Amino acid sequence: MSPLEPFGARLRHAMDSRGPLCVGIDPHASLLASWGLNDDIQGLETFTRTVVDALADQVAVFKPQSAFFERFGSRGIAVLEQAVADLRDAGALVVMDAKRGDIGSTMAAYAETYLRKDAPLFSDALTVSPYLGYGSLKPAVDLARESGAGLFVLALTSNPEGAEVQHAVRADGRTVAATMLAHLAEENAGAEPLGSFGAVVGATLGDLSSYDLAINGPLLAPGIGAQGATPADLPRVFGDAVRNVVPNVSRAVLKAGPSSAALRDAAVRFADEVREAVAAA
Repeated sequence: MSPLEPFGARLRHAMDSRGPLCVGIDPHASLLASWGLNDDIQGLETFTRTVVDALADQVAVFKPQSAFFERFGSRGIAVLEQAVADLRDAGALVVMDAKRGDIGSTMAAYAETYLRKDAPLFSDALTVSPYLGYGSLKPAVDLARESGAGLFVLALTSNPEGAEVQHAVRADGRTVAATMLAHLAEENAGAEPLGSFGAVVGATLGDLSSYDLAINGPLLAPGIGAQGATPADLPRVFGDAVRNVVPNVSRAVLKAGPSSAALRDAAVRFADEVREAVAAA
């Protein structure tokens, strides 16, 4: 099976043509309830199908949160598999938010689950945790390169607890987060128009000018909408790297459902706001 065009190139094209927006698919119990759905497999299936049917042909990137499907067991995974296939068939890119991280053969097995092209859950990119050491991600890095997929590595997350690890200072005077960004810059060296190995960097973190975000790769930015960040905040947070930001909006779009038209309107509004903010930067 021939490799895809590298994820970074496909991502650049998708955001330029469909708008710079990633919509999270997070079917947690309270959101299902707000749609008038039960917190069961039927509710999960109805919710997911509605989002996919409404948005798959217009949004650039989707980020399903695997945990909200896994909690329903094999039937939930089946819903996720179908959603991934349908989103990709509609021309959207899928970032599987599974935050996998392990070592050796176990990391290789996680990589094969999401990054092998003939795998049922093959996704265009996968979120991964590097906190067993960046080198532990090598099986995922290697398979992503082979298959034309990408990775988003947790670097500067928006949860307060993350700081105790990510802001820790190494013996060389560099923070752990800065070290992860440096590794990603090395992975992306020479890639055009954009590297395939990105970082997760929270949009709620404020001024990040002390960090070098110029990794020649995408910056997946959760936190817009329900967590308090707005598209207008992006230039201030990301500076010169703002054009490579993949803003993730979940609840602020999903709460517009179950109306398909309202979901589409919300996605278009956020994409337009991001586009305007980036253009003005």
